[in-house]
Amino acid sequence: MKDKVVLAYSGGLDTTAIIPWLKENFDYDVICCCINVGQESELDGLEDRAKLSGAEKLYVLDVVDEFAEEYIVPCVQAHAVYENKYLLGTSMARPLIAKKLVEIARKENAVAICHGATGKGNDQVRFELGIKALAPDIRIIAPWRMNELWNMSSREDEIAYCKAHGIDLPFSADSSYSRDRNLWHISHEGLELEDPANEPNYDHLLVLSQTPEKAPDTPEYVTMTFKEGVPVSLNGKDMKVADIIKELNVLGGKHGIGIIDIVENRVVGMKSRGVYETPGGTILMEAHQQLEELILDRATYDTKIDMANRFAQIVYEGKWFTPLREACQAFITSTQKYVTGEVKFKLYKGNIIKAGTTSPYSLYSESLASFTTGELYDHHDAEGFINLFGLSLKVRAMKMAENEK
Repeated sequence: MKDKVVLAYSGGLDTTAIIPWLKENFDYDVICCCINVGQESELDGLEDRAKLSGAEKLYVLDVVDEFAEEYIVPCVQAHAVYENKYLLGTSMARPLIAKKLVEIARKENAVAICHGATGKGNDQVRFELGIKALAPDIRIIAPWRMNELWNMSSREDEIAYCKAHGIDLPFSADSSYSRDRNLWHISHEGLELEDPANEPNYDHLLVLSQTPEKAPDTPEYVTMTFKEGVPVSLNGKDMKVADIIKELNVLGGKHGIGIIDIVENRVVGMKSRGVYETPGGTILMEAHQQLEELILDRATYDTKIDMANRFAQIVYEGKWFTPLREACQAFITSTQKYVTGEVKFKLYKGNIIKAGTTSPYSLYSESLASFTTGELYDHHDAEGFINLFGLSLKVRAMKMAENEK
């Protein structure tokens, strides 16, 4: 009986070519595993494709709700944004995929897990840190790093390899953007994006959205409610988190929300340029922050900003299954106890515009914030506060003046 390998399978050319390659070079039975985190139509026809390519079995695991509730929600609550722009769409999904690959490997008594990530990207790090943390005994195979065995360097090479092994599928030799899609976003790399001097060809590139220039000339109002930092309804209708994100993707895409063009610093040390569409995620992040700024006290809010950057880096680097992530998330969760209320905003040509926020736990006091004097605030008290708050500045200035004499 042959040993088994579990292959992270997308159905694309790369992972399809890996199936006969694994059988030829390792004599493994190949168990394909596709983790559905919201790829939509990309999942069509996977079973026939995997079996035609020589796989013994294909698992398609629907984890969209788990992805939304246990991975996306903590990042939204943290307001985790990598390098001020990237909303971590691919980064959040990889640890969950790694976890499910390990579960299938245990179920099948597989000796190895294989992924098709390249040797230049972040995903190899994220997949392998997850696998190492959950199953340190399982071998990891990364074909793109095995130059002595993996001799294919182009789509044409992979197509020819597949045909030589009896796999004649309608793959195109024309290269297109390298994309990753899930419930939260779709990313685009390659072609004209490889040169930062080039403007993206948005007419050719966009999948979930249209540009703000093509968005409707009339704004659209949206209302959301949160309970303890978790979105629970959209426009008056109670919905689970995944369905809220799906609906926000439609609304955001329609109004040109969440299209970003960034050059980011990869984990492996190089810079890369990509365009990300995150219409629903951008709205959800902004709505949550709009509510949170009404509720959190100043010191907690200030500390949470620092934690957001730290949490984003942890997720981006694939360190989800670590004590540090758990500790950071415990702090973030504790800040969400009173993040309950309603947020209203309007979408207009790429913008999310506030239209009112309410919460039973709001710390905003109209009597304190207004220019009239209320019971809790005496304007004269500010003089003593400023004297103490600025004491170190005054003492320094006095000492500097003495030294100049």
